[in-house]
Amino acid sequence: MKIKHFVFNPLAENCFVAWDDSGECVIVDPGCMGGESSMIVRLVEKEGLKPVAILLTHGHFDHIYGVKELQDRYGIPVYLHKADKDILGFNIEFSACFGFPAPDCSFSCTAAEEGDTVKMGGLVFKAIYTPGHTPGGLCWYCEEEKILFSGDTLFSGSIGRTDNMYGDYDSLMAGINGKLMEMDGDIDVLCGHGPATTIADERQKNPFLLPFNEPFQDDFLS
Repeated sequence: MKIKHFVFNPLAENCFVAWDDSGECVIVDPGCMGGESSMIVRLVEKEGLKPVAILLTHGHFDHIYGVKELQDRYGIPVYLHKADKDILGFNIEFSACFGFPAPDCSFSCTAAEEGDTVKMGGLVFKAIYTPGHTPGGLCWYCEEEKILFSGDTLFSGSIGRTDNMYGDYDSLMAGINGKLMEMDGDIDVLCGHGPATTIADERQKNPFLLPFNEPFQDDFLS
């Protein structure tokens, strides 16, 4: 699999275009705003690619700015967990808090649930449900290539924030520890912001995943 990494919009959101020898490609979290979508279009034309899907890790505005334009251009499905429907509506208020314009959320969505798969050429991307940063947070995993697109669930040395509306710290930690940290250590993790990492590095070095950062429980006192 070949992967082209783009950094879009002032929040430095990571978008990825992945393809194989078949020429089919998927676009992960196209947060391109303004004229930035032309970078994806140029890549598709240069490499002779055929986009087959847009994979969204969640519905926050900085990850979806380019979705409507790209869906209209290529006529492809957009996969998003149904629990993030409210997030799309919340984006008007949420983006304004940061001084950004609201994205066009009129694109059509195909609901993706835990374990659902999207095929691209000879590769398969599996949805892993990791709510917490948003109610419908997803990671997309390609087992054949051992690559995980983690969105804003897991970062290099950090985790997704949960202090925004609809965030849930306990759910985020349950998904990270119960699902992602149980995966093979040599899996490459391509994050929604910042540098790439591996599952092993996050198990060993991520300060947010140390035992003393577990949520406080009243029964500790009993």
